[in-house]
Amino acid sequence: MSVADSFPLGAATTLDELARDPHARLAQLRAHEPVSWLPELGGWLVTRRDLALHVMRDAATFTVDDPRFSTARVVGPSMLSLDGEQHTRHREPFNAPFRPRQVRDGFASFIEQETGRLITALEPAGAAELRRAFAGPLAVAVVTEALGLAGAGTDTVLSWYDSIVRSVSDITAGHEAGPDGAAAYAELRAAVENTVADGGSSSLLVSAAGRLALPEVASNAAVLMFGGIETTEAMITNALLHLLGHPDQLALVRADFELLDGAIDESLRLEPGAAVVDRYAVCDTALGPATIRRGDLVTVSLAGANRDPAVFPDPDRFDVRRGNARLQLAFAHGPHHCIAAHLARLETRIALQHLLERLPALRLDPDRPTAPHGLVFRKPSALHVQWDSPC
Repeated sequence: MSVADSFPLGAATTLDELARDPHARLAQLRAHEPVSWLPELGGWLVTRRDLALHVMRDAATFTVDDPRFSTARVVGPSMLSLDGEQHTRHREPFNAPFRPRQVRDGFASFIEQETGRLITALEPAGAAELRRAFAGPLAVAVVTEALGLAGAGTDTVLSWYDSIVRSVSDITAGHEAGPDGAAAYAELRAAVENTVADGGSSSLLVSAAGRLALPEVASNAAVLMFGGIETTEAMITNALLHLLGHPDQLALVRADFELLDGAIDESLRLEPGAAVVDRYAVCDTALGPATIRRGDLVTVSLAGANRDPAVFPDPDRFDVRRGNARLQLAFAHGPHHCIAAHLARLETRIALQHLLERLPALRLDPDRPTAPHGLVFRKPSALHVQWDSPC
C-alpha cells in the first residue's frame, strides 16, 4: 500500500481548495488524518494543534534549514531559514526594538501619527479600499521606520513586497518562481546597502551591520520587512472583515474598546495571515499516526490548528469575548515565533480603534463582497468599505 492510499483525505485534497476556502477540508483532516500525506503538496500536512506545537517546538527534528525552504530560495539564508546557533546569530542583532516595552515606547506615537494621517486623507470620500489605501501603507511606514531603511517610498516597498510574496507563494505551490521576486530583492538589497553606507546612528540596519555581514543584514531585513508588512496588512484587513461582517460583535467592541485585543486574537485565530509554516524532517520519526521519513516536508497548518475544537469550542464562531483566543498560533511558536508580533499587535489595535472612532457607520460595501484567499498568505485581495462622510 502506498503512503497516499493510507491517507485518502489527503490524497483528495487540492492546493486550490486550500487556497480558496480551506476550513471545511482542514476540519476533516484534523478529525480523521491529523497528520496527512498530500500528494499535491509533496509532503505532510499537520492540522491538530498539539501536533503543530510539537513540530514548531522541536527544531532538532523538524528544521527550516533546508535548500527547499521557499523564502530562502528568494532572499537567501536568514533568521527565518536557519536553526540553532546560526539562527540565534542572525536574530539577536534585531531583537531589541521588538520587545514589548520598547515597542510601546518606541513606536506608539509614530503609529498614531501615521494612522491619523492616512485616515485624514481618506475621510472626505465616504468610501475606500482599505487594504491598499490604509493597511498596507501603514505597515510599510512602520516597518521602514523600525528598520531605519532610507530612501524607499511606500509604493516602491509595496511593489517589492508583492513580487517577493508572489515568488514565495509560487514556490510553495510547486511552481517555478518568475524573475520579479529576485529583481525586487536586488533592489531591496541595494537600498539596505545604501542605508548602511550612510551610517545613520538610529538605523537598526546600521547597528546590525556591526555584527553581521552585509548580505546577511539584507536577507534579514527582507524577511523582517515583508513579514512585518504581511503580518500587519493581513491582521488589519482580516480583523476589519471579521468585525464589519459580524455587527453584534462590532457593537460589543464599539461599546468597550478594551475588547479590541480579544477581537484581534479571535480574527488571527480564524484567519491567520500566514496559513502555514514549513519544516523538514531531520531524521525518521513518528508524528501522531504518521511515520515521517528523513527529508520529508512537514507543513504545519496554522489555520487548521487554530480551529481545533479540543482547544477552541465552537471553533468557527467569531467571538470577541472568547476566553482563550490568545492561544492562537498565528505568530507561529518555538524558536521561530514572529519577532515583531508585539509591534504588529500594537499597529492593529491603534489602526482599528482610530478607524472605528473616526469613520462613522463604517461598514462593508454590499456591492463588492470579498473573502480571504491564499495558500500561504491569506487575506482579501481588496476590502471595500463605506462610511458616512461629513457633508
